[in-house]
Amino acid sequence: MTNLLSGKAAIVGIGATEFSKNSGRSELRLAVEAIRTALDDAGLTAKDVDGMSVFTMETNPEIEVFRQIGGSELKFFSRIHYGGGAACATLQQAAMAIATGVAEVVVCYRAMNERSGHRFGTGIQNLQAAATTESSHYGWYAPYGLLTPASWVAMFAQRYLFETGATTEAFGHVAVADRRHAANNPAAWFYEQPITLEDHAASRWIVEPLRLLDCCQESDGAVAVVVTSAERARDLRQKPAILTGVAQGACDDQQMMTSFYRDDLTGIPEMGLVARQLYEQARITPKDIQTAVIYDHFTPFVLCQLEEFGFCERGEAKDFVQGGNIEIGGGLPINPHGGQLGEAYIHGLNGVAEGVRQIRGTSCNPVADVENVLVTAGTGVPTSGLLLGQA
Repeated sequence: MTNLLSGKAAIVGIGATEFSKNSGRSELRLAVEAIRTALDDAGLTAKDVDGMSVFTMETNPEIEVFRQIGGSELKFFSRIHYGGGAACATLQQAAMAIATGVAEVVVCYRAMNERSGHRFGTGIQNLQAAATTESSHYGWYAPYGLLTPASWVAMFAQRYLFETGATTEAFGHVAVADRRHAANNPAAWFYEQPITLEDHAASRWIVEPLRLLDCCQESDGAVAVVVTSAERARDLRQKPAILTGVAQGACDDQQMMTSFYRDDLTGIPEMGLVARQLYEQARITPKDIQTAVIYDHFTPFVLCQLEEFGFCERGEAKDFVQGGNIEIGGGLPINPHGGQLGEAYIHGLNGVAEGVRQIRGTSCNPVADVENVLVTAGTGVPTSGLLLGQA
């Protein structure tokens, strides 16, 4: 059962707008631009598209986007919840639709004016009171000052430091690696702007132990990817990136970025669940992965993900990230595009695009001899992940 999806679908097109702090146009226009670019990249047209998969937080309805790109017949459309946790799950939906014959060409997209429009980082201060299951849990912690994503993650980060003996310098190694890679990426907001560990340590506190340079950007922009069958992919314009594994995960006592009542706050069990599924589907181990695009909305969760995926033991990520090991030329380069800290925050879908570029060999920071690429989605929430391989 676990291998029914492995190798059946491939990403054949990627497209993006520029990444900015003020796009100057609607989120709908951003979505259409990215999708058209992705289709052109694949050598396909809007008439070929018969499926769409997207995030629930997307403001652009599939049918309106489909109309705007000039689509003809839409046979499959789905939405995945939990913010950035949906990034790779949209690809799982696409792969399932293709493997079962429901659709032939599925577009996954995310468009957002998250800097010039609605900023997620401002938190829930102005959230209207609503007696719903989804919103009521805010009442358990918002009155005590836990109002923003940074404050929620800070609770995990503080406990992680206490349990592992790590210091915030470990967070700094992640930030430095991302910014070093972004500095060589012309598409990145922080192009030609690397930082040092000293810069990280000197950046202002957001919520202790998180500093400014531990927090991802708020960006405007859009990304789209085109998925079709591995068989059809052989005849298209670009070298395909085969989906060898794709999975979702949620675990016991999960809450939205606030799973504070678990027995252990130093791990991310839902990402461990995703990891086990991916390795089983692709029939590989951590040693078979040459580079990883790790969801980096906040640096501490990068450390936890490295541990959950078995690149190092629990509590050892603080050592794993030192000495350039996660930079180009190191043992496991992460986020060669610069990540959400350095390139842009497009809810992780720009990380999927970077995974495809690594398989194609077209990244601005190519990792040598790539056979398998890991891409992860948002953490602290129900999440997802995928593995990309060579055709």
